[in-house]
Amino acid sequence: MENEIKLTKLAKCSGCGAKVGAGVLAQLLEDLPVRRDENLLVGFDRSDDASVYKISSELALVQTVDFFPPVADDPYVYGAIAAANALSDVYAMGGEPKLALNVMAVPEDMPRETVHSILRGGYEKVYEAGAMIIGGHSILDPEPKYGLAVTGFVHPDRVLTNSGARPGDVLLLTKPVGIGVLVSAIKGGLTDDKTRDYACSLMMTLNRAARDCMVKYRVHACTDITGFGVLGHLLEMAQGSNAEIRLSLSGFNFIPQSIEYARMGLLPEGMYRNRDFAESSVELGDVPVEYQDLLFDPQTSGGLCIAVCPEDADALLDELNGNVPAAQRIGVVTAYRGGKRILLGR
Repeated sequence: MENEIKLTKLAKCSGCGAKVGAGVLAQLLEDLPVRRDENLLVGFDRSDDASVYKISSELALVQTVDFFPPVADDPYVYGAIAAANALSDVYAMGGEPKLALNVMAVPEDMPRETVHSILRGGYEKVYEAGAMIIGGHSILDPEPKYGLAVTGFVHPDRVLTNSGARPGDVLLLTKPVGIGVLVSAIKGGLTDDKTRDYACSLMMTLNRAARDCMVKYRVHACTDITGFGVLGHLLEMAQGSNAEIRLSLSGFNFIPQSIEYARMGLLPEGMYRNRDFAESSVELGDVPVEYQDLLFDPQTSGGLCIAVCPEDADALLDELNGNVPAAQRIGVVTAYRGGKRILLGR
């Protein structure tokens, strides 16, 4: 029964492509009162991946929530991808996930077996992360949605934010780019089984190994590349760090099929939102438009982007190789000189 349901046909947008644009989100949060607490190390006013609250001199809580419409037709795969994506925010802060709550919306007529498979995908991915699902909340909704509220632990002195990058830092990325375009192609039934399975395996891959590698080195900032795309998330890093970022197109590992789909103009709606948000702060140079689009492409369960001390960059890159889907050296952080925050070159 469940295999007859095309989950991606039940939603207008898929995965992180459904995310509210960064510019709109900033307007929605504008003028909301921010409560001050000396133990709140990272709050919603910081545009970071998760909040961090200090419990003691040895322990801080990392909290996040993330959910989205179906990104795959297989309910188990969808559940696993949604869980991996939610867990990623904790890894981006340098933390370890410990507890999770299900967040779920399902149509009233969705078969029980399908709902069970979505939940099983989430449960097994959370257990792979070494954490536990301890409950949750579900509602009826014509458009299915699934994700997690996640709590993790981190030492207060080892919290990583997206605003700590320093001039000279080297930027490393841990997954290939272009998954949003592939998700659109999957939703349209345009991919073959091999491409679909590859895309799903990337999105199901936890950023746990990337986190475990990076915490051994002098990392100054980190963010996971998800709904705002590479350029949207790195703009937030540049702004938060009051820095400039120089990116080299040749350093990126683009998914080959996504390049072809981008040339065809098969682009998710979220790409246009991301471009509207970030383009005025990016010097795109003579980079071909299809690669520009892929760098604005909303990534679902993308990799970690790590700003590491230049003396540690080679060692961390070597350790990431073989432990993450695609270890890439994509650019450097420099002092801000005014004008554009991100400079993209070949």
